Order: sequence, then C-alpha cells, then structure tokens
Amino acid sequence: MDALDSDQRRSLQQLREITNGADDEVAVGVLSSVDWDVQRAAELIFGTSSASQPTTSSQPNHVVHTFEVDDSHQGEAEREERHRPAPNTHSFVMARPLLSILAFPFHILSNVFRFIFGVLRIPIPQLRFMSLNFYRPLRPRPASRGGPDRWLRDLEEETGAISIGRLKLPRGTTSSFNVEAGQSSLTSRASRTNGYTEDGRKLLPDFTTGSYEEMLKTCQREAKVGCVILVSEEHDDVPEFKRSTLTDSAFVKILYDNDIIVWGGDVRDQEAWSASEKLQATTYPFVAFLALQPRRNPSSSSRTATTSSPPSLTILSRHQGKSTPSSGPTSAQTLVDHLQSQLLPRVTPFLNRITAAQREREYDRHLREEQDRAFKETARRDKERIETKMAEERADRERKRQAEEESRLEGLRKAKDAEVARQRESNRMDWRRWTRRAVVVNLLPTNGNAQGTLRIAIRLPSGGRVIHQFSPSATLTSLYAFVDSQFVPPQFPTSDDPASLPDQVGTGEQALETHVSKSSHPADYWGFQVVLAYPRMEIPWKRGVKLSDIDQLKGGGQVVAELVGGGRRSPAERVRETTDEDDGYSTEDSE
Repeated sequence: MDALDSDQRRSLQQLREITNGADDEVAVGVLSSVDWDVQRAAELIFGTSSASQPTTSSQPNHVVHTFEVDDSHQGEAEREERHRPAPNTHSFVMARPLLSILAFPFHILSNVFRFIFGVLRIPIPQLRFMSLNFYRPLRPRPASRGGPDRWLRDLEEETGAISIGRLKLPRGTTSSFNVEAGQSSLTSRASRTNGYTEDGRKLLPDFTTGSYEEMLKTCQREAKVGCVILVSEEHDDVPEFKRSTLTDSAFVKILYDNDIIVWGGDVRDQEAWSASEKLQATTYPFVAFLALQPRRNPSSSSRTATTSSPPSLTILSRHQGKSTPSSGPTSAQTLVDHLQSQLLPRVTPFLNRITAAQREREYDRHLREEQDRAFKETARRDKERIETKMAEERADRERKRQAEEESRLEGLRKAKDAEVARQRESNRMDWRRWTRRAVVVNLLPTNGNAQGTLRIAIRLPSGGRVIHQFSPSATLTSLYAFVDSQFVPPQFPTSDDPASLPDQVGTGEQALETHVSKSSHPADYWGFQVVLAYPRMEIPWKRGVKLSDIDQLKGGGQVVAELVGGGRRSPAERVRETTDEDDGYSTEDSE
C-alpha cells in the first residue's frame, strides 16, 4: 500500500466506496489488472462487462471474472448483530419511528434509481453519503423457512422435475455414461426423452442440501467447482428461470458430468439471504461459479500465483438478470457456452493438479499408515517373541531355583534327620551302656550251680554266640537287656558306663521298663526281637513277664536275636545253624 501513488490511492478509494469496503488487496489486484481504471474494475467485479458487449455469435464470449471469497469471517456479521446489545434508551426508542418516516421517501427514490440502473446495466457510483441509510425497516431479516432442502422440494413441486441426484446416476463425461445394460444413464434418457425421465419428469441439477458454508468447505476440500443459484419470488424473471434454465437438459448434464457442486436457495430464507450478502447479488435470478484459484500478487499485475501461498476460493463469474431470450445472462444456452468455452477450460487443469496432489498426499499418507501398521505389527510380533523368550527364561530360572531350593531343603532335611538319628543313636547307646552297668551286672547269679537257673544260648545278628545263666526270677526285660548290651562297641569299656541318665525315672530294671514303655513300639526301641531257633517262634518283649513262665524257655533254651527291619540272617544260615548236631550246648533234658 505504501508503494501506491496519489492517483492509484484515489482510484483505490473510489473502488472501495463502490464495493462497500472490499478487501484492499483484492481491489489493488483488480485495479492493477485493468490499468487502474475504476469503471472497468467495477464491471469486472460485478460481472457486467459481458452484458455491455454486443453478441456476435450464437455462443457469447463471456469473460471469467475472479473475485476472492474471504470465508474466514463467515457468520461473524450475523453473530455480531445477534449479540449486539439493543439500544434501550427511551429517547432512541421514541426517535427511531420519526427518522424512519422522514427517510422513507428517500429510500423509495433510491430503490427506483437502483432498479432502473440495474435494468440498464449501468454501474451505480457509490459515494460516501449514499452509504448512509436512515431508514431501517422494522421487520427483522428473513427467518429460516426450512433451508435448502425445503427449497428444493418446493422447486420440484413447482417445476414438476426431480433432482438428478435422487436418481443415483453415474457421473463423468459423455463417454462415461455408457454403462452396462440395465442401468439408467443421463445420456440415454436425454436422447430418448429430450431431458425427461422415463416417467415423463424433467431433471433438475444435483442440489446439495447442506448449508452455504458447508458447500464452500466441500469445494475447498475436494477441489471442485461450485455453482450458487439464488432466486427471489419478488422478481418476475424467477419463474421463467426455473422452468427454462434449471430444467434444461444440457445445463443439467454439464453440471452433473463435471461434478459441479450446486447450491441454491430463495433469499427469503436466512441462509440464502446471507449468501446473497456475501456474494453481493444485486438482482435475481443470480448464478455464480466459484472454485479454488491461485492467489494474486497485489504488488504487481502478474497473474501467476505465488508458490508459497495456498490457493483461495475465488468467484469465477457472476450471472444475474433475465433468462430470456437465449442470449440472456442467466439463460441455459449462455451458461452452458460459458462453462464449455471459458470457465471449465480455465479452471479444470488447475483443479486437476490440486486433485492429483491431494491423491498423491493421500497415497503417501496411506503408504505411511501401511508402513506404520506393518512396523507396529512387526514390533508387536518381536515384542511377543521377546516376551515369550523372557517368560521361558524366567520359567527356567524359576525351575532351577525351585530345584536348588528343593535340593537345599532336602539336604537340610537329611542333615536334620541324620542329626536326629545321631542324637537318637547316641541316646540309645547311652541307655545300652547304662543298661550294661545297672541291669546286666545284676543278672549274674551268686551261685553258678544253683538249682533253677536258666541257661540260654543266644545267637547274635553278627553271627556270634553267647551263653548266659539267668536266675529263676529273671524277666523278659532281663533277656532283652542282656542282648541289648551285646551291641555296645568294644571301644566303650564297662568302667566308663554312666551310672544315671537325665531322662531316667527310677532305678535298675524298673527304670528300663519305664523308659521302654514310653515308646509306641517297643520293638522299634530295642531294634531287634528274640526268636526261638526251632521251631521258629517270636518272643516279643512284655513288661513284668518272667522267663520261667515261658514254656519254651523252661529249663533253658536257644534263641536268636534278629534285627528289626530286614536285619535277620539268611534262611540258609538259619538252616545250617539248626541242623548242627553238636553245638556244645546241653540242657537239663539232654542230661
């Protein structure tokens, strides 16, 4: 802006007043493209230059006009007015009806001049004082009557046509309509019925039923051409426009083939009224085409877009006025010729480049997603494999630890059992030695030839044989005590035998019987059992039983001491021992 001279600043100020404060960068770009001619710039912006030129052929040469749509602040005007606090002072309330009455004649006169100038296609100069409007209608701006969807249904009822989008026909060029047999196609319908459906109904463009802002976002996102159609029932040209232009088969077909997003509405609806304000529509019917275009460089007259700035949504052309005759600005022939000869050849290559770039980005994004998915899958499998390996190693370590722990506990248990066995054996040896000193010594009779003594030969587990004479009053405890004393090793002399023990209760044979009775199994305490040699018969230990009371031992006898738990001698040795005729032992019966 600082590089403009005084004449350029003056031209910019005049164009700003004409356009009611348009964007300065856009105004500078338009003025620089027409050599700073304000009149040509206004005609270029409002789309009236094509109407002033005479038509020299059946296909009028319409110039594609560009005007950027800054949709970054869409809806702000409505929000500001919605949230603007209403004046609540009493003076303003009283003065407003008076000012409205005074300004009403000027308002009517201004509308008449605007209508005449609009019919004659004469640009209306906008001066500063003309922007002042003391008349403000008391009625609010149009309320929503159902939006584009309701308007489309009303349009179908009024024209008797149906939107081509409801038929779900395939899109594309004329050759692309050659689909397989059985499917409907616009080409075949148009050729057979001249733009009618099989049931005799005409076709309307594929109107989108979303909001105006949603249509703009779709054009930006999908890089498509948009077509905005605005009508007003207060204009006499609108019914003819609906019947002739909107139902024209060629116009409907070119919009549908080229996948042009069509949006329409009546300015009596709030959504369409807001769109007309943004598009600066002055008369109706009104048709505007818009699409993404490279941004203009306001500092020069070059039309090339800067590579750093993204494309912006731009108004390509405006068409407003009567649809009749065929050369009218909104006639189907004019719009079709304009699309075929000017607009589509100009914008399609750029949109195709944008679409190709979007597809390439989408492909790259999809490829990255596939790579990320494959990487995550590989990482997941590697993680599972590593976790499985780690789990197996942990299980192996745990098994080894448990084996080591069991081995350690087994060692401790064996050591404890060995210690207990050693202590038990030591205690047992102490009792044997005590028995040898306190019990066995007293078993020797005072007179070896006394009548009634019992002479018993004992075969020990080691193979040795001892003979002892017991007194008539001797008991089984005496016999077992004598055999038990034979297990004392030779390294323990008799003089070192203990005279008493800590757990001893009583004295002599009575203390021994008390100690043996404490054991649940006396045979386990003695560790052996006394058995008659032949016939073999066990003589278990019993407390208080005398030897003279046992029939087999009356007058003496021969017994064998067998270890408990498999410690007895082999049968062959036992047979050899019992079949020995002369064993050097004589009893009273043999004498």
